[in-house]
Amino acid sequence: MALNYIWIGLFVIGALVGVVRLVFMGDAEALPEMMDSTFEMSKMGFEMTLGLTGTLTLWMGILKIGEDSGLVNRLARALTPVLTKLFPEIPKGHPALGSIFMNISANMLGLDNAATPVGLKAMQELQTLNPKKDTATNAMIMFLVLNTSGLTIIPVSIMAYRAKAGSADPTDVFIPLLLTTLCSTLVGLLVVSLYQRINLFKRAFLVMFAVVAALVGALFWAMSGMDNTHVQSFCRLLTSCLIIGAIITFIVSGWRKKLNVYDSFIQGAKGGFDVAISLIPYCVAILAAIGVFKASGALGLIQDGLTYVVEACGMNSDFVAAVPVALMKPLNGSGARGMMLECMATYGPDSFVGHLAGVLQGCTDTTFYILAIYFGSVGVKRYRYAVTCGLMADFAGMIAAVLFSYYFWG
Repeated sequence: MALNYIWIGLFVIGALVGVVRLVFMGDAEALPEMMDSTFEMSKMGFEMTLGLTGTLTLWMGILKIGEDSGLVNRLARALTPVLTKLFPEIPKGHPALGSIFMNISANMLGLDNAATPVGLKAMQELQTLNPKKDTATNAMIMFLVLNTSGLTIIPVSIMAYRAKAGSADPTDVFIPLLLTTLCSTLVGLLVVSLYQRINLFKRAFLVMFAVVAALVGALFWAMSGMDNTHVQSFCRLLTSCLIIGAIITFIVSGWRKKLNVYDSFIQGAKGGFDVAISLIPYCVAILAAIGVFKASGALGLIQDGLTYVVEACGMNSDFVAAVPVALMKPLNGSGARGMMLECMATYGPDSFVGHLAGVLQGCTDTTFYILAIYFGSVGVKRYRYAVTCGLMADFAGMIAAVLFSYYFWG
């Protein structure tokens, strides 16, 4: 429903502003500009989404190898000490733990749409443990907040969109996105743990936090003293090593298990193709609406007003152009994706705004959409504190996105 109102609102507000320009300002080009923008943005949405097909196909195929080879299950067992303490309501060995790990893994690889089917399966398994079928359990809320916080190690989708937009280095958002999603995830974890009175000072958590802190500290230590050019080169090299390393690890895992790696990849890749193609109508629809909204001048009025307020407070207002991505992201992924593509098309994928739009797109997930879909799939109507915790994680991620973008590209 949220997307329905957003889509209608963009068209209606844009049309009203266009009519005002025509009637009261005598701007005869207002409506023709809106019409041209609708067709141009629809074409861009089709081309952008079609360009994503290869990347999604590749990574869903690789993920399928990891699933069939048992690598994913082995990693889930390795994380059992942490998962069982984050989800004390789930018995050890319950299939929900494996589905939760698969969902989080797909999100960490940047495969947003690939994560959804596994996430729905996890919710169905969690519902079997739910004594009150219409009320969210603590485990459900913890799972969904970790899901919506969007922790990403390899931002596949963002890099694919940047490559399609003509970026000279599509992978340079890797480090900022990793740090940004880490912030949103930690805030989400902390807030939910306070609600559920989970003691984060247990050994398993402390070890996990120590490892994360050591990795982040080592990253910044390695980049200390580098200028912006060297930082970007270092990030590109590190990203390449991690991506190639992940692919090789999954393939070798399948080979060692005497799995037909090629057939397994093809099976998973077919799902990636279907997912990418299914995105075309959604992307075209939202970009057409954004085209009307922008061409009418409505978006410019909002941004001018926000710029005035920010500059009146003595702050740098460069980030304002990417704010629509942040406002749309908790509501709908397609809408935020459309705003991101529009920023890249207008300012360039390698501009500050283009970089920030990509980081904002990947800094968190679509909180309201995920809550509606996941809870709705199992008939849960009482969300309890899930929305509050999800939005707090979103806000933390957005603030971190702006700060890290200024650090890397400002």
